[in-house]
Amino acid sequence: MLITMVQGGADPGRDGVADYTRHLVGALAGEGTRVEQVPVDGSARGVLRAARRIRELRPDVVHVQFAPSAFGFSPWPGLLPDLVGAPVVTTLHEYGWWAAPPRVPDAVWRALERTGRFDRETWRLAPAGAAAVTTNAGHAATLRERLGVEAALVPLAPNVPDLGRTQPREAVRRRLGVPEDAEVIAFFGFVHPVKGLRYLIEAVAGLRAAGRRRLHLLVLGGFTSLALPEGEARAFRDELTAWTRTCGVADHVSITGQLPAEEVSAALHASDLTAFPFAAGATTKSGALLSAFAHGLPTIVTPADPPDPELVDGRTVVVAPRVRDPEVLRDALVRLLDDPALRRRVAAAGAALGAERTWPRIAERHRELYARVLGVRGEPAHA
Repeated sequence: MLITMVQGGADPGRDGVADYTRHLVGALAGEGTRVEQVPVDGSARGVLRAARRIRELRPDVVHVQFAPSAFGFSPWPGLLPDLVGAPVVTTLHEYGWWAAPPRVPDAVWRALERTGRFDRETWRLAPAGAAAVTTNAGHAATLRERLGVEAALVPLAPNVPDLGRTQPREAVRRRLGVPEDAEVIAFFGFVHPVKGLRYLIEAVAGLRAAGRRRLHLLVLGGFTSLALPEGEARAFRDELTAWTRTCGVADHVSITGQLPAEEVSAALHASDLTAFPFAAGATTKSGALLSAFAHGLPTIVTPADPPDPELVDGRTVVVAPRVRDPEVLRDALVRLLDDPALRRRVAAAGAALGAERTWPRIAERHRELYARVLGVRGEPAHA
């Protein structure tokens, strides 16, 4: 079996979809599947060039890793099902918020989508592909409602798996500038204005002012990404650092920048809990959230709309019920910090939720999907 993997050209160190694709390609190759990667810049010329290359390779299946940003917010990759002469599988890493072109009225898009031939976000990828894959139930529900397409749900794996406690907790904390006796709240992932860190800093400041003097916030992650270019990333880091001074917690917030996976894993092991106060709410499409689960950390999230059915308040996570609200975050932190039984319960359930989300398992699920697609070649094979 030969798979061509169609992807954007981003650096895996600066883009979550590119990092996912790198891991998936490695896992498939490890299971004996031949994979040829075909990067696409998103331009019409680039898509035609990629289609020619794919036809030359004569793959069994073409697999597109779709996110608007991966292709520079260009719609042209959406025509690939009509250009490549092979079944197309598409993984929808982002779905339900974009349209190309955006100025077309919603009613027009709905009329086009009712024909089952065209989609406002993926153009022909989801309607004409052999299969669609989503990483979470929310995207699957949107796809079903919009196009009547049933997606194969293949969950993500952690960005950083548990690499073991290879260093003493105290030594890791000293290296990170964290007091040995601190109660450490960790945030992990690409740092961006929509991740809600300003509100988390404010919440930590409020709790310290109220007498919780051992609290320390550890921000693990790089600022430069596909979504936040270098100049904007530098400006946002300066803004966030200035906000820690404004809130009076500059000495109690450690911002590491991007770290190797081994150091991230060690830092998570040296933390007490994690918080993901995303402005759009957290879902299990976050590999960073799954990394917290993999390290057995009790976790606070803000709610997505609709909520992720796997992130259940008091069971797998503690939910701060409003976004962009430092007071709500403070209440969630107090709830978790003051209840050891709750911490143990959500940590255990989160770890169990993530236990099956490994790259070998994800590769196996993809191989099964490719086999189903090839078994009904020539017809839609949404699974």
